[in-house]
Amino acid sequence: MEFKDLGLTDATVQAIVELGITHPTTVQSDVIPSVLEGKDIFAIAPQRSGKTYSYVLPLIEVLAAKKNQNILIITADSFQANNVSDSFALFNKYHQTSDDDESNVIIATPDLVLDLNKENKIDLSNINILVVDDINLIKKKRQLSNLEEVLEKLPADKQNIVFTNRRSKETQSILDKILKTPTEIKVDKTKEDEAVSAQNETSSQEFNKKEPQIDEKALELVKKHHIFGDKTPRFLLIKGELK
Repeated sequence: MEFKDLGLTDATVQAIVELGITHPTTVQSDVIPSVLEGKDIFAIAPQRSGKTYSYVLPLIEVLAAKKNQNILIITADSFQANNVSDSFALFNKYHQTSDDDESNVIIATPDLVLDLNKENKIDLSNINILVVDDINLIKKKRQLSNLEEVLEKLPADKQNIVFTNRRSKETQSILDKILKTPTEIKVDKTKEDEAVSAQNETSSQEFNKKEPQIDEKALELVKKHHIFGDKTPRFLLIKGELK
């Protein structure tokens, strides 16, 4: 199977091919079509299985096809937030949007989302798509209570995409609040190194950040390739030192 068979447009596939990525991993083959169909998704996928691309690639298509989409991506830490923002910049460069498109992609940890909301810098009431990137890691970072508080501020009518590296009893009650009859996808642990060998985690290697900060390299790419028209997404990362 190739990426073009999953419903991705030529503009996205061209950016993928330029990075030397030839075939989707198992989680990408399963998740990409479901995201494009607007389904709620609960995916159990180990680290290094290609899960970041599995939702970034179809969300780029959503942003290209629809105006004024607001996407909130919640990550456990700044390292993953960097990977996500780099991926958006890399794979979106051949898409064009109109100047009146006010789409926003917000990438942040739960505590930073709450801080920004208190400062009236983001509007959580207008989120169209929520992605929770590894709820089990968010639990390990002791951010579940903050995540619950964020969820209370989001609209009920939205698409929800949740990833975890394994099932956890502690997260089940939150999952029940987020997901509505989700499509469940499970990737076997034997696939853990699949993405590393097949895709080489290109964006992580190109843009490896050591200090948490606004992702300036991603923003440079955004401006260079006129991504999202004149509306530059805000790539928001966690405060403090990386552990």
